[in-house]
Amino acid sequence: MNFKEIQELIRLVTKSELSVFKYKNQDVELVIKTSKGSQEIPTQTVYAAAPVMQAAPIVAAPPAVAKAEASSAGSQDNAATSSGSDKKLLEIRSPMVGTFYRAPGPEKPQFVKVGDSVDIGSKVCIIEAMKLFNEIESEVKGTIVKVMVEDATPVEFDQVLFLVEP
Repeated sequence: MNFKEIQELIRLVTKSELSVFKYKNQDVELVIKTSKGSQEIPTQTVYAAAPVMQAAPIVAAPPAVAKAEASSAGSQDNAATSSGSDKKLLEIRSPMVGTFYRAPGPEKPQFVKVGDSVDIGSKVCIIEAMKLFNEIESEVKGTIVKVMVEDATPVEFDQVLFLVEP
């Protein structure tokens, strides 16, 4: 489906009595919503399906574990950053590419907030990848001092999610 065909569909739906039009095939999902009876501009939402890819399961320990161990051994490591009072901060990093969520649902409480204590294995967030929700567990022990990512935003592999004071 090309851009002109989508524009033509939008034009036809806005002229018709329909309030919602949905179209789906293997490559494209299209939802057009109109607000009949009001002076608002119709809302058009177009989704292009992402190509399906197979990913190998992660076997190695997440980078935060190795960095936490190196930091606790007293070595100078980029994983530990200094705050204003010379305290070493540990990082909880994203083990995958996806969308970061701080809570298990829109009306549910956040997994962790600034000031909360986390242990190794504590759930700290969810990352959605290809419509699968993956609970992310802490690989370090300490207190959350900063959340580095906004809720419902995309994250990259190995991106810092949280800063933790040991």
